[in-house]
Amino acid sequence: MRIIGITGGIGSGKTTVAKLFALLGIPVYSADDAAKEIMVKDPLLVQQIKDHFGREAYFDDGTLNRSFLSNIVFNDKDQLAALNELVHPATIRDSEEWARRQQAPYVIKEAALMFETESFHHVDKVIMVYAPQALRIHRVMQRDGVDRNAVLARMHKQIDEKIKLKLADYVVYNDEQQMVIPQVLSLHKQFLAFS
Repeated sequence: MRIIGITGGIGSGKTTVAKLFALLGIPVYSADDAAKEIMVKDPLLVQQIKDHFGREAYFDDGTLNRSFLSNIVFNDKDQLAALNELVHPATIRDSEEWARRQQAPYVIKEAALMFETESFHHVDKVIMVYAPQALRIHRVMQRDGVDRNAVLARMHKQIDEKIKLKLADYVVYNDEQQMVIPQVLSLHKQFLAFS
C-alpha cells in the first residue's frame, strides 16, 4: 500500500487538501486526531505517559487530563519533546496498521509534524501544502479566535516553510491565487498511475 503524506504549516490548508482526496475516495488518516485517541486507547502509551508525567495525567475514568498535561509540556520544551517521543512512535505504528487494512490504490496520511518527527520516513511521498505566512496567520486568527502573537508562537514550533518545501516531493499552492482542486486532481492521477 502506497502511503502519501500531507503536511504544511499551521493555517496552510492541509486538512482541506486531505478532504479533497477523501472526496475522491482515498482513505485519509489524520495523525493529529489519531494521536488524541491513541493517548487514551493504547494501553502501552497510556502507561508510558503515566510513568513519565504521573498518574495525574489521566482522570479516574481513563480520560486524558489535558489541562494537567498542557501546563507541563507547553511551559517546558524538554517535557514537550518527551511527550512527542512517546506519542509519535505510537501514532506511526497505528497509521501503518490502519494503512494495511485499507482497500484503495493509495492512502493519505495527514500530519502537521511530518518532518519534525520520524513520520516522513514512513510514507512513500510527501505533499507540502503551501500558503504565505501572512495568509496563514490571518486564517488561524479567524479560525481559532487568537491573536497574531499566539499564531506566531505556534509557527515557531514547526520547521520553517522553506525547509519543508525543499524536503517535500510535491507542493500544493493554497495561496488564494491558484486553484487547489486542479492541483489535487493532477496529483491523484499521478498516484493512481503509480499504484
